Amino acid sequence: MNIKDVYLDYPNRRPCPVPIEQTTQARHFLMEYIDTFLVATFADFFTYPLDVTKTRLHLQGEAAEKAAAGIPKRGMFGTLFGMMREEGPSGLYSGLIGMVIRNLLFNAPRVVIYDYARQQLIYMDENGKEALPIMQGFLGGCLAGCLCQAIANPLDIVKIRMQMEGRQRSLGYPERVRNVIQALQSIYAQGGAKSLWKGVVPSCLRATLMTAGDTACYDLSKRQFITLLDMEDGRIIQFLASVSAGLAATILSTPVDVVKSRIMNQPFSDEGQGLRYRNALDCYYKLITQEGFFAMYKGFLPCWLRLGPLSIIFWYTFEQLRRVQGETGF
Repeated sequence: MNIKDVYLDYPNRRPCPVPIEQTTQARHFLMEYIDTFLVATFADFFTYPLDVTKTRLHLQGEAAEKAAAGIPKRGMFGTLFGMMREEGPSGLYSGLIGMVIRNLLFNAPRVVIYDYARQQLIYMDENGKEALPIMQGFLGGCLAGCLCQAIANPLDIVKIRMQMEGRQRSLGYPERVRNVIQALQSIYAQGGAKSLWKGVVPSCLRATLMTAGDTACYDLSKRQFITLLDMEDGRIIQFLASVSAGLAATILSTPVDVVKSRIMNQPFSDEGQGLRYRNALDCYYKLITQEGFFAMYKGFLPCWLRLGPLSIIFWYTFEQLRRVQGETGF
């Protein structure tokens, strides 16, 4: 008998409207959502200062900053230690609450959506083992990342502005952000709901590549390592897969991450029009022509130093949490 045809037997013999398999699957995805949020937030506490450093480097070189008292450009360590010296340790965690809220809307659901998508694509190969086509897995990651980022875009804008607030004050600009609610209200006042989705195109492109490089790459590379090394899913396989995922995510996402940061951080007119860049293509053009091709990889090192450990911490902790709950490996 198919499990979908099995129902709970009440005294009056009425069938339960929810099949047992569907109930189990819903519980699985709910636990996966909670686990992903908790693990992503846990990992952020260790790597978040490098995310702030990366954002500062993305925005370094803009015309408005170059004109600010001739302040010289800084490298990764100069930016990191400069924040500690000028803003105190709290500057390294500016915008963290925005990141935590964003995890609810982006990091947690993207893993669940990808997991659901891949379950529809997995098949049994000639050896009786589960297999996932690389291209389909990659496209599943792209879909999950794009959809979730489209929802979480307002929190991305808030996070970036909160991360830049200390730099804004040091350059003599007025305060823009005090907390998440005030930031959302301020952004909305500048141009209505439309302003909350400024930069959504490069933002979704970045999230698409990021999720394909992180979630999908972790899943696909883990399967490849298990086959190539002829090993069971375990700590070594998980470590190799997470390192691969962190590097792939950084390489794919950095150029669009730079453009996303600049568009979201730029000031806007009363009509909601960007004062520095008209759109993503205009930002790419000005970035390359004014600062050179490799300006698209500003912040690559801190981004990699963040995403590498973040990927290892996230996936290893996530895998162990699943096993404690009686689930199989991701």
